Amino acid sequence: MSAEAEDDRPTSLTFTRALTLEPATPPRFDVAFRATTQPCPWPKAYGGDLVAQAAAAAMRTVDDGKVLHSMHSYFMRPADIGVPLRYEVELLRDGRGYSTRHVRAYQEDKPVYVCLANFAAGEPGGRIAAAAPMDLPHPEDLPSSEAYLADREGGAMTPEAKRYWSRGRSFDMRHAPGPVYLTVDGARTAHQAVWIRPFDPLRPVPGLTDAQLHTAALAYVCDYTILEPILRALGLAWAQPGLVTASLDHAMWFHRPARLDGWVLYAQEAVAADRGRGVAIGRFFDADGVHLATVAQEGMIRQPPESIDVPGGLAPVAG
Repeated sequence: MSAEAEDDRPTSLTFTRALTLEPATPPRFDVAFRATTQPCPWPKAYGGDLVAQAAAAAMRTVDDGKVLHSMHSYFMRPADIGVPLRYEVELLRDGRGYSTRHVRAYQEDKPVYVCLANFAAGEPGGRIAAAAPMDLPHPEDLPSSEAYLADREGGAMTPEAKRYWSRGRSFDMRHAPGPVYLTVDGARTAHQAVWIRPFDPLRPVPGLTDAQLHTAALAYVCDYTILEPILRALGLAWAQPGLVTASLDHAMWFHRPARLDGWVLYAQEAVAADRGRGVAIGRFFDADGVHLATVAQEGMIRQPPESIDVPGGLAPVAG
């Protein structure tokens, strides 16, 4: 294989670049880092960049063995692509069992993102976990985004968007029942599942342990598809002309150690949509069905008027 062909292979390097933080001087709070959002074919940056960068910034200030167990975030302004962000971390509390960090992201000195991150030492206790969905196709039996989009076009999809969906997000994503890139492929229900793994092994990131790297990877990928079950239930696709979406607020709980060096399953459901907003819940499972993390997110779903054809809102969600 030529060097040119090798350089064109899908890679997880975009994720590595996003997670690479440089120490900075904090104008307001205790610790600061500088990061840059990664290229994407939309006017503004991908929200998972901010979530994962904030997680990395917070984790780099906790050195007593506690692990990140929850994040609660608000996206305050759209972030410009390629413009440096400064993450300032306030060390709110360091206790014996828990530590809390307040992270604020600034771009050109305007706050664009804020979150609270909590860390736990862990202790013995009872154990319950959600069950993974049954009877899903194996990821190797599903098309990659690149294979699915190879001969498809239409709507508002540009060549840049097609390449980004295919190989620009660092992770291979395979949908069941099918993607919602150009049309709603599969049933118009409030449920879907996405198999996810990096295109190649995750590279080390300075300042993060291997375990922290994989935690940050889970935070990074969680935002790509979490609004899709809402789009699916409403009969909308990403390439629908006039559709505008944005992440508004976000919560994530890390239940167990996670690794993204193989397939993980992201099972998602829409729970509400009205007045231009929608809420979805997602659960991550490893290949053995172990429940790793839970996500809840509200997003703006700004539809073109001609697409609003569901008077009763979302179809009922099965319990």
